[in-house]
Amino acid sequence: MMQNSIEVTGKTEEEAIASALRQLSLQRDEVSIEILERSKSGFLRIGSTPAVVKVTYDVPDISTAEGVAEKAKCFLEGLLSRMGVDAQIELGAKEDGSVTVELRGDGMGAIIGRRGETLDAIQHLTNYAVNRGSEERIHICIDAENYRSKREESLVHLAEKMAAKALKYRRSMALEPMNSYERHVIHTALQDYPGVTTGSTGVEPNRRVVISCEKAKTQD
Repeated sequence: MMQNSIEVTGKTEEEAIASALRQLSLQRDEVSIEILERSKSGFLRIGSTPAVVKVTYDVPDISTAEGVAEKAKCFLEGLLSRMGVDAQIELGAKEDGSVTVELRGDGMGAIIGRRGETLDAIQHLTNYAVNRGSEERIHICIDAENYRSKREESLVHLAEKMAAKALKYRRSMALEPMNSYERHVIHTALQDYPGVTTGSTGVEPNRRVVISCEKAKTQD
């Protein structure tokens, strides 16, 4: 097991930590946190400085990730066969040690489902089946016909559009209910957008992002 780290800024220490956890798709108890610079609020926000935190996390060995990738492929082959779907499975890896799976072929609409709900369910099942009983949990991200990247582009466009409205009308803008991944995309897209902050409200499955030009609210 190796370690890696990232440095993230935020208006407050908690906001910087939340941003880092979203970027890494990790929980707070899966990382170690070092505060490099504490936030300072200036008079009328003049001279204020953001917080800077260093977040360190474990990166699985390459051999371990390769083994998980093969287990994921075998599991998906069986699952897709039972679903009656013939798909090509392409494996990859990210720098953080997570495994990527791209599904291609006919009938991907059924695999993706409404707003990616079926795809999310398949990803959840695969992560559970492959990581069950393992000391090292490796995240497996599953996509189909580049759905997630296309959806992410549309979410970023939506985020910027709604942020502009929040600034124009000087009021909070609540988006439609989204899953945790989609909310993460919105938060990340607007984390450096001048003049706005993002927060989440509600409970699953109706939790939604609120874009505001007021003080930051508690994020996911």
